Amino acid sequence: MATKPPFPFVVERMSKVDTAWLRMDCPTNLMMILGVWIIKPAIRYAAVSERIADRLLKYPRFTQRVQLDTTGANWITDTEFDIRRHVVREKLPSSARAQPQQALQARLAELAMQPLDQRHPLWEFRLIEHYDGGSALLVRIHHCIADGLALIAVIQSIVDGGAEPPRRRVKPPPAQGWEAAEEWMQHTLIEPLTVAAVKAIGAAGVGAAQAFGAMADPRNVLEKWFAEGLGKGKVTSTEAARMAYQVVRDGAALALMADDSPTRLKGMPGHTKRVAWCEPLPLDEVRAVSKALRCSINDVLLACVAGAIGRYLQSKGDSVACKEIRAMVPVNLRPMTEAYKLGNKFGLAPVVLPVGVDNPVARLFEVRRRMSDLKGSMQPLLAFALLAVAGVLVKPVQDAMLNLFAKKTTAVMTNVPGPRDKLTFCGGTLEQTMFWVPQSGTVGLGVSILSYGGGVQFGVISDTTLCPDPQAIIDQFAPEFEKLKLLTLMLPWGE
Repeated sequence: MATKPPFPFVVERMSKVDTAWLRMDCPTNLMMILGVWIIKPAIRYAAVSERIADRLLKYPRFTQRVQLDTTGANWITDTEFDIRRHVVREKLPSSARAQPQQALQARLAELAMQPLDQRHPLWEFRLIEHYDGGSALLVRIHHCIADGLALIAVIQSIVDGGAEPPRRRVKPPPAQGWEAAEEWMQHTLIEPLTVAAVKAIGAAGVGAAQAFGAMADPRNVLEKWFAEGLGKGKVTSTEAARMAYQVVRDGAALALMADDSPTRLKGMPGHTKRVAWCEPLPLDEVRAVSKALRCSINDVLLACVAGAIGRYLQSKGDSVACKEIRAMVPVNLRPMTEAYKLGNKFGLAPVVLPVGVDNPVARLFEVRRRMSDLKGSMQPLLAFALLAVAGVLVKPVQDAMLNLFAKKTTAVMTNVPGPRDKLTFCGGTLEQTMFWVPQSGTVGLGVSILSYGGGVQFGVISDTTLCPDPQAIIDQFAPEFEKLKLLTLMLPWGE
């Protein structure tokens, strides 16, 4: 089996946003995307290694290592690449036979706190060939390589029947109306604001305040680029006015976010993690509840998250009356046709979960209202620009800036729609799949929601100092949904 990378030696500059993710590693939170596949029947190491070498290495990024310098980082080809370093066998202790899932969760928690070797490409697959009548595949990929959407494109290419990554960009249809205005906004306003801030840093070399000069008082920048857009016919005066208002409003909302409610889930994390997941909920039932209550599926799932966390806090003797917690939710900013390019191109939207609302239906409607308020927000774009700026700050300043967000956030939460039908990998069926995105700074809780194969699965990763028993949160998801489903069935016909 070939172990040398099938690409010539290259040096490629890492983007500012990817650099920010690379340097965000800290002892309490490593910036790795962690995943697990449960596959039945069992698969063999040789087949997995051959599949990864044949499919994954077609993406050059997976044969490149990181090289840091004083101004950022480069991707360079790993001349000592060896597939055996990145696809390895793993064994659970013999005691795991009695409780295989608990043993697997414990091993994932250990891996979540073990850094990847920066002397080589920042990813690995660990295969447990014999696990609960099948196999388990553990995956670790550093966030600087790609975001979740891009990695879904990668996964689609390595499963049985997966397509190779495109060799060139498939041009999407031209955007129209407000969508076109948003596209113009991203490339013509947000990127120049980022560049302006970066130049300010380069010129001054001190303090984050100077770096944010352009973003803190954007009026002159707005006037310049909106005038350009109007002159070229890319936006109308109405659209320009609307975008100007949104930039100022959403920028202020990001800068002036209030701290969320103090709970036992906030604080200084330690150096140990735990992970947990539940059996999938039937997606058809979730969809039926959403239609009956005229909410989105996402609204229903977020309401269940809020209810589960609220019940967990109550089980610890904490009052949740009038309390709410903020979760940062990734928002994709790239066309689906460019997901194969890897890298990070997403913003962050702050979602405030009403954990103190006891009535499941009232909680759902409150979540729906808040999600509606976020639609059309520029906050994800501004957060993307912020990460780009962070990528060129000296690390202490970057940490201080990003910790401002961490102090106002309790959790990082992802909600990813996966394939409707179950996939196969090396001849085995992918029965269950779960993943967790990293938390940053002092955030100690991560919640993942993944729809796959007709079900919806919840997963939690937590710092043991702040939440030593994430399974207690997980165990509340199904009861919260059952209460919502029961109340829906009790509604009068026609209402």
